Amino acid sequence: MTPSKEEFERIMIERHTKPVYDKLKNARVAIAGLGGLGSNIAISLARAGVGELFLVDFDKVDLSNLNRQQYEIGDLGIYKTEALSARLKRINPYIEISYKTIKVTPENASELFGSFNIVCEAFDRADMKAMLINSLLAECPDTVIVSGSGMAGYLSSNTIKTKQVFRRLYICGDTVTDMHDVNGLMAPRVAICANHEANMVIRLILGEKEV
Repeated sequence: MTPSKEEFERIMIERHTKPVYDKLKNARVAIAGLGGLGSNIAISLARAGVGELFLVDFDKVDLSNLNRQQYEIGDLGIYKTEALSARLKRINPYIEISYKTIKVTPENASELFGSFNIVCEAFDRADMKAMLINSLLAECPDTVIVSGSGMAGYLSSNTIKTKQVFRRLYICGDTVTDMHDVNGLMAPRVAICANHEANMVIRLILGEKEV
């Protein structure tokens, strides 16, 4: 049985306090890329009570995704935007979700994300990460970017950090490891990095900054 919106919000307020929950409920966050980083980020933000998520990815779920991404066998062959949106609604039925099933390019990045104060960069490829960060820094002066870099293998969890690099850019990860260097990508470290991103988003929504 689905709880009413009032019941849902009452529990969230008990967990967070009303001032904190009100800020989260009124927040809008965009996530670019819905793989290991993006799917985990989205779920953590939905569980925390963030009111609106905008999801962007062009890919479909395949078998190679299941070792670290928040999809299931039944999602195979479905666009990630659709599969993840459905799962988020099962977690938080009152969250507002919109999505674009499209590839992000230098030509459309500012149009897609320019209306959002916080954008999570969650791509797998370094060139795509750099493209989005550079595009948003150059063209979207009100947008803060939270990015992930370095989460491969099964090295120590403690090497994953959150750092403010520029005024509008935060990097989460070890900034070193690549999937080809240290035993590919595994769920634990990918999820740790993703939750660094999600936690930084929450801190920004609440007016906190990283030191």
